[in-house]
Amino acid sequence: MTRVAVPRDAGHEAGSAVVEVLLAVLLLVPLVYLVAVVGRVQAGTFAAETAAREAVRAVVTADSAGRGAARAEAAVRIALRDQDLPESAGTLDIECGHEGCLAPGGEVAAVVRVAVPLPLVPGEPGRRVPAMVRVDAAHVGVVDRYAAVRP
Repeated sequence: MTRVAVPRDAGHEAGSAVVEVLLAVLLLVPLVYLVAVVGRVQAGTFAAETAAREAVRAVVTADSAGRGAARAEAAVRIALRDQDLPESAGTLDIECGHEGCLAPGGEVAAVVRVAVPLPLVPGEPGRRVPAMVRVDAAHVGVVDRYAAVRP
């Protein structure tokens, strides 16, 4: 018969794996949530920046100011949808120079505001924890100086 040597303090470490797993879970869950929140806010930032840039581009290349505004709204919706954000999460403000939106050499500015909902946070009113983060982006474009005057 063979003997198996058992160390004396084998009972000393009994149950330490449970403590280590609990500590690991308690540290990893907030870290994973933080990564998810930062990812969603970054997606909102990408959407706002892209929407502002494309909205200005849509206005300065349009045939008329009304058509440019419609194209700018469509560009914002596409940018939000591209980042899996609801279309209602973003707002667009277009400001034109004093000559008008499509005057040659004039400036067109777009400001896009996006409300990014935080994951796993209910949006009930009166809560102390904010349910969303607001992200703003602005972009300014110049209408081609040699373009024909458009309405």
